[in-house]
Amino acid sequence: MELLDRLAEDPTRAAILLDVDGVLAPIVSRPEDARVPDDLRDELRRLDDRYALVACVSGRDGADARAVVGVPELTYVGNHGLELNPAADEWAERLAEFLDTVEWPRTENKRLTASLHYRDASDEAAARQELDAVAQRARDAGLVARYGRKVLELVPPIAAHKGTAIRLLLDENELERALYAGDDTTDLDAFAALEVLELGIRVAVASPDGPPELRERADIVLSSQANVIDLLRRL
Repeated sequence: MELLDRLAEDPTRAAILLDVDGVLAPIVSRPEDARVPDDLRDELRRLDDRYALVACVSGRDGADARAVVGVPELTYVGNHGLELNPAADEWAERLAEFLDTVEWPRTENKRLTASLHYRDASDEAAARQELDAVAQRARDAGLVARYGRKVLELVPPIAAHKGTAIRLLLDENELERALYAGDDTTDLDAFAALEVLELGIRVAVASPDGPPELRERADIVLSSQANVIDLLRRL
């Protein structure tokens, strides 16, 4: 792949930016059980020695993402980039108050955001209908409610997302070359942030329940998470 060769020819000027769940860690029914395979961790350490920046930009809390990946020397930004926004703490309190009113068995509270999973629901249509009502109440409370892969995500209505986080990381490191790999709707913001770079490579990790827009806007499409390691080995 010519784009990968161009990025790899001068790694000191480039960044490798990666989502965690669905990209580095296989999707599992219980998010707390997710782990990055050992061979992928080895590749991440190799890339960290080689490139100017290797960062994980995740929907998880940053500390949780670090634990799942298991390579502490990388850079981590959690909660879809919200951790870098000064207004986040105020909205964390409002989110906590709203979650106190929600009864959902698979709620993942990430302090600044929350994920209400329905991947393991016996009746997904009924679960989605129930979550639609939660989503409307969240919007009435001033939160942003959006669906991802078998999940309803609740986030603060502030101008922070994976794209703003990536721009900040690249600007801080004075980099204009980067690759980003993602698998879900929130990764579209990351893709957009790469469009203005000297060299930006957008990688979509495809899945049956992933958004088709991600594949349409990608420069490279991987057929599954299992192919991520082959991509990293080329860098």
